Amino acid sequence: MPDQGYIILGFVGAFIIGVILIPLLIPILRRLKFGQQILVQDGPSWHKKKQGTPTMGGIAFIVATAVSFLLFGFKFYREGAMMSNGVMGPSVALVVLVFSVLFSMIGFADDMTKIRRKQNGGLTATQKLIFQGILSIFFILYIGFLRGWDTSMLLPVFGVRIPLSFFYYVVAMLLISGFVNAVNLTDGVDGLCTTVTLPVAVFFCLTGAIMKLTDVSVLSAALLGSCAAFLVYNGNPAKIMMGDTGSFFLGSMVVGLSFALDMPLVILLVGIVYFLEALSVMIQVFYFKVTHGKRLFKMTPIHHSFELSGYSEWKICFLFGGVSLLACALVLIWVFASFSV
Repeated sequence: MPDQGYIILGFVGAFIIGVILIPLLIPILRRLKFGQQILVQDGPSWHKKKQGTPTMGGIAFIVATAVSFLLFGFKFYREGAMMSNGVMGPSVALVVLVFSVLFSMIGFADDMTKIRRKQNGGLTATQKLIFQGILSIFFILYIGFLRGWDTSMLLPVFGVRIPLSFFYYVVAMLLISGFVNAVNLTDGVDGLCTTVTLPVAVFFCLTGAIMKLTDVSVLSAALLGSCAAFLVYNGNPAKIMMGDTGSFFLGSMVVGLSFALDMPLVILLVGIVYFLEALSVMIQVFYFKVTHGKRLFKMTPIHHSFELSGYSEWKICFLFGGVSLLACALVLIWVFASFSV
């Protein structure tokens, strides 16, 4: 079978698994009383009606992504990746999957803490950052070993590599922690995080194929299929929410795939919506402090400002998803021009 066949199977397999698994998971979560806790200060007042919607639905697309990749990517992850010392190790895509599953466990612990306390406050920010930092260090060290400790980063679009020396590790840590939490912030409207992630998954899938990194393409295709399946049940009004379990998985997956392609800075472009969501929060906090209580935006993350301006949740998904699609398409043009033979 040609490599493209495995990529297609990765997508189809994840979609089918997700579509079957999610409706089975919803009543289980209801029976366990794993419902979303909603606080008014975390969103518009009308979000209170979402109280009790089954959460931790990210379990479904994590399983769908992992199973599909392990089934249809075996030809490629078994081939391994050549390390700097000539030893064959596991493929980068397989490491990204393991890395993302471990990250989702931090989100799972956060979700469980919220459920036990019956409030929308789980692990502390410090606890999350410590766990994220530990996992990120192991991932960065593996990538560094694989690349022969090359501490340069490709500057997308310009096509030049920037030597960063020690700052490579600082930038890498900031990218991982920053985008995992940015994706988590994006998960605030039914279907939004999933909709924004679909074009990003397509980008990584096509870029992996262009660069002949088929294991990365199969994993990205599996991610695409599982997100598409989840969107069937997560669109407004959502029957299930991904929780931090799901958003931490998606965040670590998209940033991990950027490292797998050896272009981690590309996440700043294809993940522009995630970036802007997090930036809006930082700007709001800074403005609030320097103006002694005034707000620049109606509410952050920025998608809540759109809600308070009268945009429906579907319209927000369409708008933000369109921005994500446009950004990914423009960067893909550069990838095709630079790496296709």
